[in-house]
Amino acid sequence: MRSLVLILSLMSLMGCEERYRYPCQNPDNFKLPECQRPKCLFTQMCPDYLVAPVLEKQIGQTQPPASAASNP
Repeated sequence: MRSLVLILSLMSLMGCEERYRYPCQNPDNFKLPECQRPKCLFTQMCPDYLVAPVLEKQIGQTQPPASAASNP
C-alpha cells in the first residue's frame, strides 16, 4: 500500500514540470535559427503560430519590421 502511495505521489510531481509540445513554443527558444523565418515557415513551428496572442507583441519586438527590410 505504501509503495502505491509513493508511486502516485511521484507521478503527480512529474506533472508539475513545465514542458512545451514544440521547441519554438518555449520563449527561451524564440531566437534559435529553427524558430526564425524562413526556416520555421516550412515546419510551421514559428513562435507566432504556436504561442498565445498575448506573446505576439513580445515576438514582434524581437524581429525587425517587414516594411523597413523591404525598403532599399
